[in-house]
Parts: sequence; C-alpha cells; structure tokens
Amino acid sequence: MRHTLTAEAADRFAAVTLGHVTREYPNKPDHVLAGPEEARTPSALHPIFHGSYDWHSCVHGYWLLARVLRRFPEGAQAVAIRALFDRQLTPAKVAGECAYLAAPGARGFERPYGWAWLLKLADALAHLPETRWSGALEPLAGLFAQRFRDFLPVARYPVRVGTHFNTAFGLRMAFDYAEGTGDAALARLLIDAADAWYDADVDCPAWGEPSGDDFHSPALIEAECMRRLLPPARFRPWFDRFLPRLADRQPATLFAPAVVTDRSDGKIAHLDGLNLSRAWCLRALAGGLPPDDPRRPTMLDAAERHLDASLPHLAVHYMGAHWLASFAVLALEA
Repeated sequence: MRHTLTAEAADRFAAVTLGHVTREYPNKPDHVLAGPEEARTPSALHPIFHGSYDWHSCVHGYWLLARVLRRFPEGAQAVAIRALFDRQLTPAKVAGECAYLAAPGARGFERPYGWAWLLKLADALAHLPETRWSGALEPLAGLFAQRFRDFLPVARYPVRVGTHFNTAFGLRMAFDYAEGTGDAALARLLIDAADAWYDADVDCPAWGEPSGDDFHSPALIEAECMRRLLPPARFRPWFDRFLPRLADRQPATLFAPAVVTDRSDGKIAHLDGLNLSRAWCLRALAGGLPPDDPRRPTMLDAAERHLDASLPHLAVHYMGAHWLASFAVLALEA
C-alpha cells in the first residue's frame, strides 16, 4: 500500500487539528432551546467540545490527537497535544459536558454518530500511559454507553444513509469501546442489533451511492460493521452473500472515487470524507479475507485510488479541514 500514516503525515494532521479543536467560531450547534435562558455560546454549553465547527467533529479531532500521541509519543506535536489534554480533559470540564446531557431536550443529542465517536475517543485515551485523561472522561463515556443500552432495544429499524445517522457506523465504533473496556453485555447488545438489522441483507446493489452529501458508503460501512462485530467464520459467508460480485468490480459505483466540485460547500465537501471512509472500509474488509482471496487486490487498489482522490485536499477549506483528517487516519491505519 502506497499510503500509510507516517510520522510526517501524523504531525501535519495533528497541527491542523490543534488549530481547530478550540476554535469556537464558526459553529453549528446541535442544541434544543427550551427557553430564552438556554441561548448560550458554544463554550458555555460544552466546556470541552466547543470547537471544530460542531460537537462531533471536535470529539473526533480529540480522537485523532490521542491516536497520533499513541503512535508517535515523541512527535513534533506531542507536547502541544499533552498540554491541550491537561487543560481540557479535566473532571470539572467533563462534568460540564455531562450536565448538558441531563437536559430533557438532549435525549437525541448526536445520536448515534457523536455517541460512537465519544466512545472511540475514550478507547483511544485508555491506551495512553497518561491515565488521568482517560479517568477524567470516564463519566461522560459511561453516559454515552448507557445511551446505547437504552436506545438499541427500542430501535427496531436501522438507518442506512451515508451521513451522521448511519447506525452501522455507530455500532462499529462503539464496539471498540465495549471490547476495550471488557463490557461483554454492551458488546452483546451491539452484536444483537447488527444481527437484527443486517444479517438477512443479500446482493447489495449500492445503487444509491454516492448521494450528494454522503461521507459514508452505506454498503461498505455496513460490511465493515459486520466484519468488526462478527467472528470470521460468520462474517465471510455473510460478506459473500452481501457483495457477491466484488471480484468483478461490481457494484461499479463502489470502485469509482466521488468527484468533489466545491470544497467550500460543507455538504459537497462531505464527498472527500466518503472517499476516505471508503478507503478505510475497503482496506479493513480486505484484511478480513484470506491472503489468497482474489478480491483483495481489487479492493486494495480501489482504496488507493480513493485516497489519491482526496488526501491532497484535506485542508483546502475549513468546511473540510475541521474534520477530514480524522477519516484520513482511519483509512491510513486500516
């Protein structure tokens, strides 16, 4: 694979991310106003995650920084990352984030995308030698884990769009946290939801891809969810049924990188994220197949072409710069 997460790339991504995780404006809040007294600034609502244009992008910006710090603890941005975490990931500020979730209007806040990324951040922090940051975030992670426990038993149907509401992405990311914390009951709940929603899916046409503001491939993120949650003996027969013509580059739409025509448009800029997300899924799925599987070269080649299409454009405009590097890291490490 030509594209990998080098120390130089990690430093560059971290520098971009450090530039926006505390940048409060412009800001797109996900906030329900119950009265005029709740019209507050982003930093008043969210003591930690008030940067990066929106809450969830700020969360996965912190995840990127934690991931870079783990991979390159002596990297050029390591001192700045540690200083940021010491300022922001404190028990008092985490308590402020927890308090926000107690409001009646916050029940659906960031479901499931932000939930999943917060748990992914908690998992990343747990792998760092500095345990104070993970310990501080634990109460907030516990609240979001509980939200999955409360939501999944009443969620009869999946959401298959290519945006924030996609449930396969939520399950896949939350599973890393459940496994990392040894929460077998949460892991079982996630697996049961995946089985109920996706086990019967066959011969996915992917005919609706890409939609004009996708940053997930509904087909590939579903497959990646099942790869992550199921043992290989169950996943591989399911995958054979779900995308039975991959060796022939079908569905063809999954092999053609999306064309991004205006990177200053936040929705159109999502398509750079789609290219990165597809590359992540294609690489991870190829890794879940036997080494001699004839689909692997085709999938890995497609992943490289998707990376070629969007990696050079991560910081062209703030509409992409505030979040795309996180998906680049997912893809480069897959």
